[in-house]
Amino acid sequence: MSTTYIIAGFAVGLLVGMTGVGGGSLMTPLLTLLFGVSPSVAVGTDLAFASITKGVGTITHRFNRTVQWQIVGRLCLGALPAALVATLALKHFGGLDEAIGQFIRYSIAGSVMLTVIALLFRARMLAWVNAKPGRQLQGRALTTATVVSGAVLGVLVTVSSIGAGAIGATLLVMLYPRLSPAEVAGTDIAYAVPLTAIAAVGHWWLGSIDWMLLLTLLVGSVPGITLGAMAARKVPERFLRALLATTLTGVAAKLVF
Repeated sequence: MSTTYIIAGFAVGLLVGMTGVGGGSLMTPLLTLLFGVSPSVAVGTDLAFASITKGVGTITHRFNRTVQWQIVGRLCLGALPAALVATLALKHFGGLDEAIGQFIRYSIAGSVMLTVIALLFRARMLAWVNAKPGRQLQGRALTTATVVSGAVLGVLVTVSSIGAGAIGATLLVMLYPRLSPAEVAGTDIAYAVPLTAIAAVGHWWLGSIDWMLLLTLLVGSVPGITLGAMAARKVPERFLRALLATTLTGVAAKLVF
């Protein structure tokens, strides 16, 4: 096992444990920029990594009754077919060739910047929604918007491995502003499990998962997430989110230029 991969897994786990977001946004660019892993393999490996870690998180949230399964079902109705279509598209266009690798690289950069926007403006967006209750979606319109959001996330996550965390949570806050923070987190994690699992299987089919790399990342991330969660109570959330947003902006710029 490579010590550097374990350290990387630990560092990302530590930050994710403290902030609650940023796993794919950090891990995938880190693998491509620091370790020279091809974009396709970085995305596939991170998806497998996410499906395992989010599966454990879902179990905990289920016991705490903080998962809104009806919303999970709506998101999956859009996300899972979209993930399958995106996988077939990657296969058709050549998931491992240089052109698609460059496309994935730019997709990662775009997804990272969306995550930054979600981190910085989530509170303002929530305040805007709550200030205008008449504009909140209801009934069939809300269901349709949820399914469409799931489809967009399905494509985004399959192509770049990024989006299920901060972007997904932000969409949930916008569509369902009455959910508690714990319910937003639990629902976001729960729908991401089948999505990342299907996307990971698709990348395994494409041959873009490094299983030894996955194992080493898990060895480092488990204690990192645990320690990060313990430290989260002592470090101001605003500082952590600003730190994460700054880091991700730099990563996106590096990916593009």
